[in-house]
This record gives sequence, C-alpha cells and structure tokens, in this order.
Amino acid sequence: MPVKQEQIPGDAIVIRGARQNNLKNLTLAIPGGELVVVTGVSGSGKSSLVFDTLYAEGQRRYVETFSPYARQFLDRMDRPQVDAVEGIPPAIAIDQTNPVRTSRSTVGTMTELNDHLKLLFARAARLHCRGCGKPVVRDTPQSIYESLLQVPSQRLVISFPVNIPKNFTEKEVEQLLQRQGYTRIHARSKGRLEVIQDRIRMSSAERARVIEALESALRVGQGRVNVYPEKSGSDPDFSVWRYSSGLHCADCDIHYSEATPAAFSFNSPLGACETCRGFGRVIGVDFGLVVPDEAKTLRQGAVRPWQSPSFRECQDDLVKYAKKRGIPLDLPFNQLNSFQKNWVLEGEADWKSWRKSWPGTWYGVRRFFKWLETKAYKMHIRVLLSKYRAYTECGACHGTRLKPDALLWKLDGKSIHELMLLPVSRVNGFFQSLSIDGEAAGLVLREIRTRLGYLCEVGLGYLTLDRQSRTLSGGEVQRINLTTALGTSLVNTLFVLDEPSIGLHPRDMGRVIGVMQRLRDAGNSLVVVEHDPQIMFAADRILDMGPGP
Repeated sequence: MPVKQEQIPGDAIVIRGARQNNLKNLTLAIPGGELVVVTGVSGSGKSSLVFDTLYAEGQRRYVETFSPYARQFLDRMDRPQVDAVEGIPPAIAIDQTNPVRTSRSTVGTMTELNDHLKLLFARAARLHCRGCGKPVVRDTPQSIYESLLQVPSQRLVISFPVNIPKNFTEKEVEQLLQRQGYTRIHARSKGRLEVIQDRIRMSSAERARVIEALESALRVGQGRVNVYPEKSGSDPDFSVWRYSSGLHCADCDIHYSEATPAAFSFNSPLGACETCRGFGRVIGVDFGLVVPDEAKTLRQGAVRPWQSPSFRECQDDLVKYAKKRGIPLDLPFNQLNSFQKNWVLEGEADWKSWRKSWPGTWYGVRRFFKWLETKAYKMHIRVLLSKYRAYTECGACHGTRLKPDALLWKLDGKSIHELMLLPVSRVNGFFQSLSIDGEAAGLVLREIRTRLGYLCEVGLGYLTLDRQSRTLSGGEVQRINLTTALGTSLVNTLFVLDEPSIGLHPRDMGRVIGVMQRLRDAGNSLVVVEHDPQIMFAADRILDMGPGP
C-alpha cells in the first residue's frame, strides 16, 4: 500500500537524523500552529524526541540570543544528538515536576497575579486611618467648600494650626504672623497656635471669598485647615471640622506615605514586614515544647528544660519566686489563669537587665532562653536550643508578611491580604463586580479578571493566592503554568507538555484541553506527550511511536 506523501508546510519544525537516547536516526516534520500528541509504548523515545531533542534545541537557541554576560545566569542545555533542526521557535516546557522550594513563592507570584494586584492597589485603593478607621482623602479648597455648604446658616471660623518651633518663643511666632497680616488667635495650646484666617456665614459669603480664605489657610497652615462653628459661651471648641490637603488624617493627626507597588509586595524590602522579612513566620521558642504536659504542676516539673541537672537551679528559682508572688505551685499548669501563665513564661514586667534586676525580679522562661542564646557558641547549648525552637506566626504582621500600613489601603472594603486568603473563585467574583475609574487601572483590572478566569477554567478555583507553591501537586503546578502562559499572550512559541492528564479527574480534562486549544489558536505550537483518549481526540495530529514492521 503506497504511503501518502504530504507536502511540508513552510512553518513546520523539521527534525533530521535524531539519535538522542532511544531514537534511531529519526527524521520527521511537525507542522507549526497545531496541537500534536506524541504517544507510544514505554521506551519508544517519546520523551527523547519531545524533551531531549525538541525542547533542548529550542531552549538552547533562545539562550544563545542573549549576550555572554546574560547567558551565565541562565541554565544552558547540551546540544542534542541530531543532524539538523529547522524552523524551531523558542520553547517552554510545562511538566509535572514542582521545582519550587522557597516559601516566598505562592500561587499569586507564580501566576503573576500579585504583580497586577500591587499595581491596582497602588492606583485605585483607598486609604483608611489606623486610628479612627475613616477614609483618608486629600482635601482641596473646592471639596472643603462643598462640605461647608451643608451648614449654610452657621457662622464659621476658618483657622489653621501653626506649630511653634523649639528655637522660637510663642511671642516671636505671633510677631512673624502679624507681619503677614494675621493678628487674631482663635486658641492656644502647648506648642501650637490656632490662627484665624476668616469669619464667614456660608449663606451670605461669596464663593470666591471662601475659596481664597481656604487656599491661604492651606498654604500658611502647611496643608491643614480647621473650621469651627462660632458659638457663644465659654467653650469655643465645641466642635471642629478638620481638613488636610495631604495624606494625613486631620482628626488623628497621623501622616501616611504615598502608595507604591512595592509597598504591597512581601518580596520587596519596601513592603516586607521588618520582623519576619516577608516570610510571615519567625523561628523562636515554642512554649508548647517548653511545657509539653500541661497536666503537671510547676513543682512537678511542668517546665521541661529546667528538669535537667544543668538547669535545676532555674527550677529552684521558680519555686522560690512563685511562693513570694503567690503563684500556685501544686495546681496543674492548664488550670493557671492567664496572668499566672504569663508570669511563668514571660517573667515580670519591671525587668530591666540581669545586672540591674537579678536577683529580686523573676526572669521567666523567655528571658532564660535569651540568656542561653548568648552562650550559643557552645555546641551543647545550640543542641538544647534546637529542641525548643519552632516556626511560629510573626507577632508583628500576624502572618500577612506585609508592613502594617499596606493593610490600611482597601479596594471596596478589602485589603490585599484579605483577598489573598480567599479562594480564587471568590476573588474572581469580587473583581468581576468591581468598578474602577481610570484608564490605567482599568487595564490592570481587565488583566486580573482574565488570569483569574483562566485559573477557574482549569479547575483551580479552590486554591488561595497565598498558598505556598511548594505545597502544590504536580498537576496543579502544570495547570498553573498553562494559565500563566495563556495570560502572558505569548505567540509563535513551542509549548512542550508532559502528560497533563495525570492526576486529573475526567471532568477537568475538557478544561485543560480548552486552555491548550486557546494557546494553539493564539499562534503557538503544542507538542504533548500523552496517552489519554480525550486529549488524543482533540489533537490536530497524532504521532504514534514504537516498534513497527
């Protein structure tokens, strides 16, 4: 039977004389822009053709386009045993292995959603004061005027605060203000003067006069204006409306810095918690290991490290000071109240140092371990410390990994960490219903919606964005990489996949096939090593390898 000869298309990948591993001088052409499934019995050379020949050559050629300086930072692959490979584009391998070992990598960083979220929060989030919880906005003369229109019949005093520098007296500051025409003082306090700019009644005052008074007060008051209702009686400060032209809560007198994308990233020194450096955990004394059996009393040896002969003296100190302070020695540890437990573990609050406070003040378990750390140059001390150390949640950021100010910026009432804790499906719903003004923010929002939609399409809607990458299964990593490739809108690229059906329920296979077809329709070539009939039926071509006649 004659073999049908097919003309090789111009964009095909042509392999001539492949001899890698099990391949026996194989020559073939793989059409570009198609989904090709490579199948066959074990040992037939599927992986040798797809990964060790196709991917290796595509990656090697791509890396060679960089400068010699840049190439030293990239993984370089050996040239495969092949006579020639023609028409091969840059290659990306998406396999089942999970190479991530660092806890800094999360689902959000792998999918690049974190990068888009920090851009969106820097542009569109609203700041809320840490003191009063109210939104912090920049006031302008026009916005202040609009808010004052709500009290048209009230006679108002427009004033601004002036802080008295330490190298000036109050009288000298008043003389400087008088030279500028400000002669009336509304109120005096320690280190501050409330200077009157104007007195007005909104119902009769011209708009230009009010705006001019507010502009002058903001300029001389360094961005702060206070408006008092004029009231007869002994208490002129009955109520006050405070305004500020900067990122400053006028009520709490707290200044805030501008939002930058780096402030919302735990992988940046500008945004990472200073205590845990963005890991969310710190290594320290685990009191669960120090007091392993809470049914024991203090006299029976509830504090385990003090029961050895080396530190028996500390157990004697505990008994001695517990008697002095009225701490029960014969009550099980789990029946002590919170104050008594804190006394045992943290020591007394008026402790200053070993030289000044001991003896006389109880040091507690934590200070005992801090003292041990000064002796850590001894091997047996390091071994002892390792027995009672464990990773615990960072007390400064409470596991958010970010500096506290980053959590004050919110989108529709949710901070960036609150969104990270939600499943992808709920985050997707949140952003689908979110409306934002501004062209740049709209572009970022559209990209976020697209990537979240891809994750839901491949059945990963149950993951959270803060899930560590190293805890993901091979199938989850492969699907995340697929959606990341789809989200980056790559074209004219060769994608090499290694059995994407492994570990997938048949219901999810259709979703993965849909993603692969989208990559193909975008102008990419896909070569998939696979045995699943569903993917084989969806393929444009099938390459069956193995022993033949």
